[in-house]
Amino acid sequence: MPLSHDHIRTAVETYLARHPHEIERLRELLDALERPTDIAGRSTLTGHVTCGAIVLDPLGRVLHVRHRSSGKVLVPGGHAEPSDESLAGTALRELHEETGIPPQAVAPWPGYETVPFDIDIDIHDIDAHPGDGEPGRQHFGLRFLFRLHTAREVEVMLRDEQVGGVEWRPVDKAASPSLRLKLLGLPLQAGPERANASALIYNDRGEYLLHLRDYFPGRIWEPGMWSLLGGGREPQDATLEHTVRRELAEEAGLDLADLTPFGTEYATDDAGSTVPIAIHAGRWNGDPRDLRLTEGVMLAWFAPHDLHRLRIASTTSDLVRRHASGLPPSTAPQNGLAPQEERRASPHGAVLNVIGVHLYLERPDGTVLLGLRHPDSAFAPSTWHVLAGHCEQESAVTCLIREAQEEAGLHIERKDVELAHVIHHIDKAGDRPRTGLFFRVRAWSGEPELREPDKCTQWKFWDPAALPDDLVPYTRVAIARIRNGEPYSETGWPA
Repeated sequence: MPLSHDHIRTAVETYLARHPHEIERLRELLDALERPTDIAGRSTLTGHVTCGAIVLDPLGRVLHVRHRSSGKVLVPGGHAEPSDESLAGTALRELHEETGIPPQAVAPWPGYETVPFDIDIDIHDIDAHPGDGEPGRQHFGLRFLFRLHTAREVEVMLRDEQVGGVEWRPVDKAASPSLRLKLLGLPLQAGPERANASALIYNDRGEYLLHLRDYFPGRIWEPGMWSLLGGGREPQDATLEHTVRRELAEEAGLDLADLTPFGTEYATDDAGSTVPIAIHAGRWNGDPRDLRLTEGVMLAWFAPHDLHRLRIASTTSDLVRRHASGLPPSTAPQNGLAPQEERRASPHGAVLNVIGVHLYLERPDGTVLLGLRHPDSAFAPSTWHVLAGHCEQESAVTCLIREAQEEAGLHIERKDVELAHVIHHIDKAGDRPRTGLFFRVRAWSGEPELREPDKCTQWKFWDPAALPDDLVPYTRVAIARIRNGEPYSETGWPA
């Protein structure tokens, strides 16, 4: 199907956010976007979009093609086809069709994966081609920036009969004045090839699919946090849409029919380098429990107003909320906080993941704090367990600090808390998935006291080598893993 107006409008608006002074020069394009006609179709006589590929080689030269009929020298580009899935993809297809350069030979420039580097603000009438049966019309040229992977001279094979040759021009000789000005301001020595792509997946209820990562500090980004599915670009990925589709397939066995570029975010790695992340949005109404998850702990749906109770990066929360604010009323989640069970309901009648926090408290002598559950306790009655509770309208760390104070009179500072273990299990009383987050506390004040005797009848510090037999099974595993310095995520079912 043709490229949508929303896809084109997002690209243009993102471009104008970087170049607000060009808004009046692009007025005809903006007006065309307001009309119901298909601005991506070449038959739209009032004007339509074309896509160009700005390709830089390692010497900083920009690729141009020379057209036989007009004699004009332009960057490779042309009209969108019904099979094109994105504007940048159109530019790559035209590059290949006109010059023979395959999409795999180039990489998007960081920060311009889904955003045009230049838009032809010199909107002009293209001469009619009677032989083609097409009259003249206006073209709105969106140009995307790429760089060759190889330092060797790339082989060019002219495949379009209308192209008479190619030229590699220095950027100060670029044919387009607007393009020339932007290229001259570009740091050509910047490393362009490192980039990530993530999927912003939502359903018809306005909920978003989040991925709970494993806890491997130094090995993965955002360890132990809820995040988007996605990953880094690989050499075989022609575009960052190919990257995100590959990652979805590899991480979750997920294949979405439609993915739309939403924007570009930026992250800082452990070395302090900034890495661009191309965000693609897509709708899916499946059950995440049916997916084949190969990385991380679990997938779950969350409404935007529930994000504040998760351990999640503020940038991810902001991204979800920004996307949710643009959903139509029939899809957007209701404002305010629904009752707890209603908020957890999924399209398949199951309930969303319940987040539980657990306190691993170890004294200097190595003994670990356990509590004996009340016989009438709803969970694990008459068994030993670590101090635990369920997140309400709060983050997981805030919940842990609150539960420690309410249940045992312990005072814990946020700076002394670290995530040490994650477990996913199923509620024995139903089919409700739960995530148990075990937090290790480096320092605290106070001694355990019975403040909620209807939940816990006794606190005791135990030698890890002589733990009680009636200990919650996954708690025993977590204690062993934490003490051995083996962050670990597993799936289990409480006895």
